[in-house]
Parts: sequence; C-alpha cells; structure tokens
Amino acid sequence: MTDDTHTIRSGGLTATIKAQGAELCSLKDGSGTEFVWQAGPAWVRHAPLLFPIVGRLANDEMRHRGKTYRMTQHGFARDSRFAWGERGESSCALVLEDSAATRALYPFAFRLTATYTIDGTGLDLSFTVVNTGAETLPVSLGGHPAFNWPLQAGVPKESYALTFSDEEPSPVRRVEGGLLLAATDPSPVRGTVLPLSESLFTNDAVILDPVNSHAVRYAAGPHAGPWLKMSWRGFRELGVWSKPSGAPFLCIEPWRGYASPRNFDGEFSDKPGLMHIAPGAEEELSYRIEVGSS
Repeated sequence: MTDDTHTIRSGGLTATIKAQGAELCSLKDGSGTEFVWQAGPAWVRHAPLLFPIVGRLANDEMRHRGKTYRMTQHGFARDSRFAWGERGESSCALVLEDSAATRALYPFAFRLTATYTIDGTGLDLSFTVVNTGAETLPVSLGGHPAFNWPLQAGVPKESYALTFSDEEPSPVRRVEGGLLLAATDPSPVRGTVLPLSESLFTNDAVILDPVNSHAVRYAAGPHAGPWLKMSWRGFRELGVWSKPSGAPFLCIEPWRGYASPRNFDGEFSDKPGLMHIAPGAEEELSYRIEVGSS
C-alpha cells in the first residue's frame, strides 16, 4: 500500500486503483490474467474517469454567465489527484471536491466520490456526484476503461465480439475533430452482436446513443479463453473505441453525456446530454466488470 495506489482483493481477483484520477490500472484473476490495458505508446491511460464533461467542447471552451472557461477533452478529473476516503481489503473510495483550481476551469461546487468494491467474480465501480453549491450543477460523467485486445496472446483480434443484452438496431453516432456529428451511421451491431475489427474505428468511436442494453459481454467465443462482462446503471450512452492502427486495447465506455454537437454554440448549461443536479442533491451511476475464462 502506498499513497499513490491501493490494491483490493477477493476470491482470487485483485484490482489496483491510483489516487491520480481515481483510475483503475489493473484487474487480474486468480491465474494472473490481466484484463486492463497496461498503458503504453499507443495510449498512455488505463481507465480514466471522464468528469465534468464527456468528449470535447467546441474550441475547448465552456461559457457560463458571460464568462468563458477553458475545458479540455473529457474534463479535469482524470488529471486530478483524488483524496483517499476509504482503504479496505476489498473496497476503497476516493474523493475529489471543487477547489480554486477546478473553479478556474469549471465554476461550480461539487463532490465526486468513486468507490471500488471487489468480490469473487468481479469489480463494482460506483460514482456519486453531489451538488454542494447553491445553483444547479450541469455535469456529465463517463467511464473509459481499456481492456486488452486480445485478452489472450495468440488469439486473433477479429475473433472477438461484443454481445449485448438487447438488440441495438438504432443508428450510431460518430465524432469528427472530437465533436458530435449530426449525421448518423447504420448500426454495425447484428442483432445483439458487434463483430470487432480495427477498421470499425477508422472514423473514431462508435457511440450508441441511447444504448438499449444494460450489459455487454466481450469475448472471442464461447470457449476461447478469458472473457469479461460489463453491466451498468444510470448511464444512457455507450462508446466503443480503439485506435485503427493496431493498438492492442478496446475501450467499452458507459457515459452520461457526450461531446458537444458540431453545431452547438450556446451556454454550457444548455449543452445536450448533461445531468442537471439541484443544490444539495446527488446522482449515482455505476458499472460492474465481471471476468472469467472458458
């Protein structure tokens, strides 16, 4: 245990979380299989927490009550050091509160708590956003976990697919220059199955908005080694992303919010996709990662 990281354990599973960004940086099963992308030149992060925005704002600028604030892609939480609220054997909690530094970027009062709880089959990630201020809090939050792709050496990447809990026939959204395009693409999901390939990400992330499903399974096949299942509560959109250049990771991203539409040029509070939390109120969102091998 150090001030920088904390590892939680249960039933052979281990997860390691960093204080920087409250970021999950490892999830291993009892055999030592690592599910989380271990960062590298292709992408230097593991599983950043997106807050108080998901995606980009036009010109990386946020306008509120006549003032303009600079807010870069996915917000500042992923680059902020959280305080440890709890550090136990099978759970931990980290807290980020507004400060002079955050208010220079985002003029709102808040408290964000990220709680990680592990059991014998998976990891629960819970996020609570509290409005500690006197005005409505406009905010988004998203997960951005990256998993190894392939999960097992020697298995072709194209063998993998995402299998959703429900059919996903609706057109998908795309971004260009980090901003949400008005035009949509036909869904690449065949019923409940999204076959994975590097070419799927030539035009950046695949965005299901809204996502019908409450869960998705990531695997190479019914009997093809390690697999994981992600389920979520409170999130309304789902992003699926990798780099089309052969990067060996896949991001499965539950979101509550998304990038600014390319034609949006208004007050931040009016941006589509935001939560609006009343003073003294809170929102809780969560997702779970279950892992196994077949």
